[in-house]
Amino acid sequence: MATNPDLTEGASPGRGGPVVADLMTRARNGDKQAWDALVERYAPLIWSICRRHGLGDADADDVGQNVWLKLAGQLEKIRLPAALPGWLATTTRRECGRILRAAPGSRDTGQAPAAETIPDDDARTAEDELLAAERHAALREAFADLPPCCQQLIALLTENPPPSYAQISARLGLPAGSIGPSRGRCLDKLRRHPAITALTNPDAGTPA
Repeated sequence: MATNPDLTEGASPGRGGPVVADLMTRARNGDKQAWDALVERYAPLIWSICRRHGLGDADADDVGQNVWLKLAGQLEKIRLPAALPGWLATTTRRECGRILRAAPGSRDTGQAPAAETIPDDDARTAEDELLAAERHAALREAFADLPPCCQQLIALLTENPPPSYAQISARLGLPAGSIGPSRGRCLDKLRRHPAITALTNPDAGTPA
């Protein structure tokens, strides 16, 4: 039987920050909303690792379910938020290896590479995926907390291709001359959101 990965394996200091720490604390206390938020935050990381291992949707779903089931039994032991993403990535890779080893028609001995033998390039790719997943979750969280007027303005400005200021003015009823300053204020609010500052300044809010 395979042993569980070390709870700090693959962890990178400074990741997660106070937002993840709060979610972990609440999830340990049985808060379903906090648990769901953790799943939403890190599901893209798990899914991307499954894809890199060539798993289809059904197998990726099985891996995800097993990873979250294992986390439910280990969450009490993960004391640092920075350790959580590394634990998830390592556990996901090992679950992917288990699925591949069990797949019918596996070539040669049917042995998939163990997590420990994955090349360094793959480990760095997992780090990149982690950063992307964390940034995506932080932006989504910060964007959801913006005032509706800022949400509408930023959504328009990030369309591809973006509409002209005249078009934005007509759609939002804003003077064209106020769109630039409004954009600056909205982006400043986005940057100051705790989820964003936790990524850009992981020590913010940490007691000395």
